[in-house]
Amino acid sequence: MENTDEKDYGEYPTLSISSGLYKTELTKSFRERKMWEIPNPKIIKSVIPGTILDVFVRPGQEVKKGEMLLILEAMKMQNQITMPFDGKIKKVNVKPDEVVKKKYVMIEIQ
Repeated sequence: MENTDEKDYGEYPTLSISSGLYKTELTKSFRERKMWEIPNPKIIKSVIPGTILDVFVRPGQEVKKGEMLLILEAMKMQNQITMPFDGKIKKVNVKPDEVVKKKYVMIEIQ
């Protein structure tokens, strides 16, 4: 394949795939997208909007892996949110009957 400069393509970035050079157009929505971040394991977020039915922990409490933290009702299903590892509860940001949005920080772990 011939040697090509990126400047030849203007706003089109070039990709080198299997010894081939390709150009592609990036859409406006792609360029303005929110970049992916490594999830923080010490933050428990809601993965779906719903209503908190019950909270079983309080700040300062020691919790073992697998223990239930709270129940989140979403789409007529009760989801049991459990502790992913042994730790201590730093902060509880929800209370029973509270409605939460997707990605809402419900519990923080020390």
